[in-house]
Formats: sequence, C-alpha cells, structure tokens
Amino acid sequence: MKEPKKTIINDLDQETINQIKEDLLAKKIDIAKDLGTIEQGSGNTKDHRVKFPDYGTKTDENAQEVGEYTTNLATEKILESTLRDINGALSRIDKGTYGICKYCSQPIGKKRMQARPVASACIACKTKLQNAF
Repeated sequence: MKEPKKTIINDLDQETINQIKEDLLAKKIDIAKDLGTIEQGSGNTKDHRVKFPDYGTKTDENAQEVGEYTTNLATEKILESTLRDINGALSRIDKGTYGICKYCSQPIGKKRMQARPVASACIACKTKLQNAF
C-alpha cells in the first residue's frame, strides 16, 4: 500500500505544519482563558480592560490591589502580544506562506519553526535586525 503523498512547503512537511497549527490553536485557547481571568469586558476585545482587584480599604489591602493590578497590566500586554503572534502564524499557515522569512523570502527551516512556531524571520535576518539596534 502506498503512503499518502505529503505536501512539502520549504522543508516543512504538511504533517509538521498541521501539528504546529494544532499546538498554536490550543495555545490560543489557553491564552484567551488566561486573559479572561484578568480582564473585564463585554466580550469585544477592544472593550476589555484589566480588572482592578478589591481587597478592602485598609492601607495594606490597597497596596496589594495596586501591586496585583500593575502585574496584571504587564501580563495582559504579554498575553496579547503572544496572541497577535499566534494569529499571525495561523494566518501565514492559511495563506501558505508559513515558514517563509518576511524579510528575505527564504525558507526559515523546520527546526526553527518547531522551536519557535510564531517565527516570521529566518535566523540570519533576525540576527541582522537585533544587531542593528
């Protein structure tokens, strides 16, 4: 019996891309849940704001509220950035451009894509960008 033909995109086979997509979708759900625990809103992402905790009116409780709120703001920023990266990677998978460097249009490489599934730049271009600053 013949094995089914695998579509090759760069050196990424379709099976690898499908696994990466599945992992990204699962991570996207986890991030949405995490954001739900620290945000309040109407369900529209633009309406979401970090909840300000309410532990009481004592000075130490107020300090704890401010500390937690500040931590949640930073957490929200990181989670939303990660979510944007995931959505970008999923979009590139759907468009068939996943694994192609956005700067030099060369294949990024299977090992890099498995290690950093949201990567949009090859190691050479990413290194040049980092050294430019």
